[in-house]
Amino acid sequence: MLKIYNGSLPVESILNEWYGIYKNQNYGAFINFVGIVRDENGIDGLSFDIYEPILNSWFDSWQKKANEKGAYLLMAHSLGDVLNHESSYISAVLSPKRRVALELIDLFVEDFKASAPIWKYDIINSKRVYAEDRSTMLENSGILKG
Repeated sequence: MLKIYNGSLPVESILNEWYGIYKNQNYGAFINFVGIVRDENGIDGLSFDIYEPILNSWFDSWQKKANEKGAYLLMAHSLGDVLNHESSYISAVLSPKRRVALELIDLFVEDFKASAPIWKYDIINSKRVYAEDRSTMLENSGILKG
């Protein structure tokens, strides 16, 4: 399950919803990761653009890997502005055994940071500034410069 939200994520609501849906489906582990925007380098927050077709394909490939291990992935991400101390990213792994979930969440989050087609901007004085120094080039892509 992948869901995109406008603005910051309602963390408690999302996690409670996921727990309510999956708690009776005989998974023994529900491991989650919540990303929180840090107050650093004078930013007021972050802003995100997403290319959903590639994100959906990337997520589906991870879901297949998880399913092969008897696990299931969940992810929520923000589109647009997210202020400091709010959440822009939640992911979770459900699995029968904790070791599978612990290993998958680590691999999934690291690959998300490196491969997901989500572009990050700093919000500085109400303006979006591309965070090039903290961005990773996606394979076979680039930024067109005029």
